Formats: sequence, structure tokens, C-alpha cells
Amino acid sequence: MRLRVEFTTEPFDLEEAPDHAVAAREVIQKAQLEAVDVGPFGNTAEGEADRVLSAVTALLRDSLGAGATRVTLQVNVIGEETP
Repeated sequence: MRLRVEFTTEPFDLEEAPDHAVAAREVIQKAQLEAVDVGPFGNTAEGEADRVLSAVTALLRDSLGAGATRVTLQVNVIGEETP
């Protein structure tokens, strides 16, 4: 099964990326996922379920540990046809 994760971390800082956002992005970039898109207000990545779920666990741990007060994420199954 393939999954797509979309996430944001808060609080926002429009001047520079806060430590929690940097931590979350580093997790995703190191997770060997595909279609990684890192932006100022949202980030996405895709991959095999085990890799995505492991990355989500690390993302939550590291970003909350770096000062995030909220992490919003959505995980979708992709690449499978629905009836």
C-alpha cells in the first residue's frame, strides 16, 4: 500500500522557519520517501506505508520536541482504485 502524508507544524513564523518546522522537514527528507514537496505552509511526501508511518512517528516526536504546539496531518491511501 502507498500513502501520501500532508502536514504543517505551528506556530508559524513568516520571518524564518522555526526549529519545529526544520525538524519535521529533515525527518521527511531523510525518510527515503518520494514526491517530497516542502513549502512554507504545507509539506507532502509519498511512499510505501511502512516508510510513511515510520516517518510520521518521527515527525511528531521531533517537531513536538522542537517546540511545535500543533501538528496537523493527513494521511491518504494512494494508487489504489476505488469501486
